[in-house]
Amino acid sequence: MRALTVNTGSTSVKLALYDISSRDAPALLHSERHTEPQPDPHRVLAQLAVRLQPAPQVVAHRIVHGGTRFVQPTPLDSQTLTALAELSPLAPLHNPQALRWVEGAREAWGAQMPQIAVFDTAFFARLPRVAAEYALPADLGSRIGVRRYGFHGIAHEDMWRSWCALYPDLTRGGRLITLQLGGGCSIAAIERGQPLDTSMGFSPLEGLVMETRAGDLDAAIVPYLEHRLSLSGAEIVVRLNTESGLAGLSGSRNDPGALLGDPAPDAQFAVELYCYRIRKYLGAYLAVLGGCDGIVFGGGVGEHVPGVRARALAGLSWAGIALDPALNNAARGGAARIDAADSGVRVHVAAVDEELALARAAAQTQG
Repeated sequence: MRALTVNTGSTSVKLALYDISSRDAPALLHSERHTEPQPDPHRVLAQLAVRLQPAPQVVAHRIVHGGTRFVQPTPLDSQTLTALAELSPLAPLHNPQALRWVEGAREAWGAQMPQIAVFDTAFFARLPRVAAEYALPADLGSRIGVRRYGFHGIAHEDMWRSWCALYPDLTRGGRLITLQLGGGCSIAAIERGQPLDTSMGFSPLEGLVMETRAGDLDAAIVPYLEHRLSLSGAEIVVRLNTESGLAGLSGSRNDPGALLGDPAPDAQFAVELYCYRIRKYLGAYLAVLGGCDGIVFGGGVGEHVPGVRARALAGLSWAGIALDPALNNAARGGAARIDAADSGVRVHVAAVDEELALARAAAQTQG
């Protein structure tokens, strides 16, 4: 049995074909990545359908926002698609685009092709109430679904599983902090497999500074900008999602690796704030966990940009966290351990494989 995985992120779309005959160890048969702005799902999948013979038996999609309703891999029937479309305002960069790929797959292989959704919010579905709720009255908050959902759950769970395989002596991984740093960025505090907190909240806009997203900011800024700039709230949110973060701070680039090498003051400040926010959250999650056994970096930036890892962990020797500069500099893709010999906290880089997680979910649903 063969499964096609469709991983739509904020900056790219990754497609992969797996043999899922073995549920626990799907075998990769083909992969490709599309980074052009807004690739057309209908064109890309129609061309792929010609090349992939025989056709896959199931298509598995990464869906960013599943709300509180979708906490397990779920067949994509008309009822589910309607519910996911209703969640699109909470993940405007992701859910609408993912649903276009669902439509593209249906056009390429027919309506009879089983399609499933695997949700980025599912790993955080059981956040403790103290981490999941905002300080709002029920009619403004929990009663109408305004709460912290958390995102990048597929990636954070994959990092946790990789860590557990490395350290089986720690019960379910012990106390772990995971960082998914890519176009979007998030950090999670995990105790023995249970997420206790994470930086993204009601939408993927909250938390760390990201490539084009602002991260944390005072809610009163939105009405202030509406009045000052004569824009609607929806227009402000679009700019906070697409014109802010590193791109907004630097005025030019949104790539942390490129900004590190740019001597312009705005470029250096952008990276400084980006890493400061990571370090600030790290300190908070050390308090949430009461210390930690390990830190794992993943994602395109987390895996490939040593300078970001070094700046993010700078000055944390008080917490027993120290990097080996040579090991850190050498880790530019793939799994690696990068902490110093005398570090009290183990620090790793993980090759996050969201596509493999999607393939495993597809295998489970088809069993």
